[in-house]
Amino acid sequence: MHVNGLGEPLWLRSTMSEALRGVLPGLVVAMLVLAPLSTARAFELWSSETGDRYCDLDTSIKWTTLLSHAPENPLLYPERWSSTSLSRLRATLKIRPVEWLGIGVAYEQRARLVSEGAGAAGGLWVFMDSGDAPYRIRQIDEPLVEIGDSFSYRHELDRAYSAVSLGDAQITIGRQAIGWGRGVLFGAVDIFAPFSPLESDREWRRGIDAVRATIPLTDLISVDAVAALGESLDSSSFVGRVNACIGNVDGEIIFGKCYEDYLYAVTASLPVFDAEAHGEFAVFRTPDAYPGGGDLGCEDCVVKAVVGGSYSLDVGDGLYLMSEYHYSGFGVDRITDLNTHLLEPGVFERYMRGDVQVLGKHAVALQATYGLGGTLSASCSWIAAPDGSGVIDPSTTWVFSDNVSLLASAYFPYGAPPDGMTLKSEYGGTPAGGLVQISFYY
Repeated sequence: MHVNGLGEPLWLRSTMSEALRGVLPGLVVAMLVLAPLSTARAFELWSSETGDRYCDLDTSIKWTTLLSHAPENPLLYPERWSSTSLSRLRATLKIRPVEWLGIGVAYEQRARLVSEGAGAAGGLWVFMDSGDAPYRIRQIDEPLVEIGDSFSYRHELDRAYSAVSLGDAQITIGRQAIGWGRGVLFGAVDIFAPFSPLESDREWRRGIDAVRATIPLTDLISVDAVAALGESLDSSSFVGRVNACIGNVDGEIIFGKCYEDYLYAVTASLPVFDAEAHGEFAVFRTPDAYPGGGDLGCEDCVVKAVVGGSYSLDVGDGLYLMSEYHYSGFGVDRITDLNTHLLEPGVFERYMRGDVQVLGKHAVALQATYGLGGTLSASCSWIAAPDGSGVIDPSTTWVFSDNVSLLASAYFPYGAPPDGMTLKSEYGGTPAGGLVQISFYY
């Protein structure tokens, strides 16, 4: 074996090997701590005799690594092989000192290591926790250590709220997680901190600074009002939601101000024979004519919609099937026009805060999940665009114990690759990759 002057085998100098070297240290550490943590339990700091008052501390550790192989494009991907590792330590304190008051605080530290030359393949299309979160008066997400674009070690206050119960009503004030909508992979009304369709880890939605009031009017009708606060009124949202159950139909009416837009939306879910159907339809009234044209014959009206359904088959331990169609008027008709579209006023900001989940106007998704015994499950998702591109994402989850789980996932994109900085298809420029995540809870 050839060895350089530092005693390092020469084959370790190859690009793929450099990427693997970023993966192996985290894998070794994770395996070393797997055994002692497998018997850990949630830590109860204090509890009253009746259990209605308590103070609990839940701690989670996650280590995720992604090994990617990008299309041949030196401008977007200086190195075709790259790796990204993300380690997260999260502590959540839940306190109920009296029956009518709940307090929650979540503090997180995370370290991200990206191999040199990763470029656009640095895991941003899978790990969506980088960058400023929307609807925060102050981010409270700061670096502890940063080394160029390769390493960052940050800490963040992701939850800090008080929930007051006034009879059946509840008012929550502070940094909290709010998710709306019926969609599984896509969303038309998930306006506060939406997930990306390709995001691998959806356990913790990023917290926003908000005041939320939930008021039941009857057993079947409730009102939900949210004031999501940003650094200014133009970056804040004031939205209301009325939820009602009529027979087998569970529906919502949503309206209000979303950033500088006015939002009007309806959602519904209902059983259809033995299946489930859901839908979302939202109209955003923009302050000016939206670049590229609007919808409904109006230049300042933009439509987003989701139509989907699911069905469970009694096969083995259970086979769950889901399909969705998504329309986004914020997208582009031709993906080759994306670069020009992003230069239009306000468009790039919409993409960054999650208003736009897909680059084009149309997308479809299929998902199948199958249970393999009580501790193992397998799933496969397929997201496709009408330009002939898409991503196939098979994954397997093993629940090792109540405290440890292991996720393995792969990404197989297809479609026309990008030409320089110009995309030729929506998903053709997505790197292929393999992801492993180990989670510990105690």
